Amino acid sequence: MSTMSAAAAVPSVSDVPTAGEESYFTVVAGGEAFGLSVLHTQTIFRISSVTPIPLGPADIVGLVNLRGKIVTAVSLRRRLGIPVDELHNSLAIGIEHKGENFALIVDEVGDVLTLDSSMKVPIPAHFDPVRSRFMAGLYKVGSLLVPALSIEALFDFSS
Repeated sequence: MSTMSAAAAVPSVSDVPTAGEESYFTVVAGGEAFGLSVLHTQTIFRISSVTPIPLGPADIVGLVNLRGKIVTAVSLRRRLGIPVDELHNSLAIGIEHKGENFALIVDEVGDVLTLDSSMKVPIPAHFDPVRSRFMAGLYKVGSLLVPALSIEALFDFSS
């Protein structure tokens, strides 16, 4: 998977999949690949500094400046229970969800995959319950299983 440059644009309308298909960026956290819906992605950028939020949830790294807008930075590693590396100069994906802006911090962003609903498989009962909670589905791509992340669950901090 190739890492995208900072402030990369999302695919154009001509790249929109047909019925029964969805497009996902492959994102990597802790050496594991996940799918993140292209429809929810606004931009990809590097974070140079983070302002911590005292007494905030552990998954929220802090606040970052994205083109003059203050957004909440959320660590995908922390959300999924993966040990966290240094966050300096991290790669982030700008996402708007329910009127709020977020920066989802990831290790890498790879290619865009178009996944057909026929590739979707049931999430096995033995999957880690913490990670399963953040999955919208599981797709079989060749010999690999790619978990598709749920934007709703990723940015729900009520539980």
